[in-house]
Amino acid sequence: MQYVSYGAEGTAESMRLTEGATPTPGLGEILIEVHYAGVNRPDVAQRSGNYAPPPGASPILGLEVAGRVAALGEGVAEWKVDDLVTALVPGGGYAEYCVTPAAHALPIPLGLSMAEAAGLPETWYTVWANVMDIGRLKAGERLLVHGGSSGIGLAAIQLARHVGAEVIVTVGSDEKADFCKAFGADHAINYKECDFTEKVREVTKGEGVDIVLDMVGAPYMKKNLSLLRRDGRLVLIAFLSGSKCEFDFMHVMVKRLTITGSTMRPRTVSEKAAIRASLARHIWPDLANGRLKTHLFATFPLAEVGEAHRLMESSRHIGKIVLQVRG
Repeated sequence: MQYVSYGAEGTAESMRLTEGATPTPGLGEILIEVHYAGVNRPDVAQRSGNYAPPPGASPILGLEVAGRVAALGEGVAEWKVDDLVTALVPGGGYAEYCVTPAAHALPIPLGLSMAEAAGLPETWYTVWANVMDIGRLKAGERLLVHGGSSGIGLAAIQLARHVGAEVIVTVGSDEKADFCKAFGADHAINYKECDFTEKVREVTKGEGVDIVLDMVGAPYMKKNLSLLRRDGRLVLIAFLSGSKCEFDFMHVMVKRLTITGSTMRPRTVSEKAAIRASLARHIWPDLANGRLKTHLFATFPLAEVGEAHRLMESSRHIGKIVLQVRG
């Protein structure tokens, strides 16, 4: 099969198509003939040498795909050959074939293209786990999302509205702010034009928010804590601008705050399967009936993976970027 390799220099230009062996599904796994693969920030981090695959995972980039079930490993009864699926994969998505636990795959929602479906798993697994399981978002609460126009951000907007919560996002342009509001955000703040903390206090009449979903990291730590109201939760999912800072813990004690976070890739097969079960029950039906949406910004042929990564690194996109592996 063909797959994307990347050199020791770890740049977008170092990626190229390479020939390699087709993987074989093991116990409880399925082999997927990949048609589309999602592009995500962890892919860029891995390529750059900053996000090593967990033990046993494929070293090939790619954490989500959509395609056809090509073979079944021992013990798989849920799927059959030729089923069309979208799946969270432990690596290996930038390839013509990849394997993943059968319990991490989901049917392609009715009405969505395979390209759109390829951008669902990594985003929705991450948002559900962090906003619902860890953050415990409830109806009537307020959620602040940094990076509101990213794939993660748009899914978080949809999830907040789905459970009856108010959602505020920060973005880097007026165009992105307008898009997020049209997509369902109650408020969208261009952080390049104002202090987002002052704007959040303004729109919440000084009350603040219950949860902050943050992928920026250190520079936002103090501001995030200042915006949380009593029993608020700061949920960290990435550190795009660094993970180390100094701050006063007094806010945490006085307001009984929780600081937490997680990454998806190192989770166990059973933990991811539990998230998949929640998505199958609560999210996939409403993606199929149109109550929940996704947004596909750009599709690149697999051979143009470098262009896809350059777009991701530029942050010019809104929503998801995917690679077309086969027609």
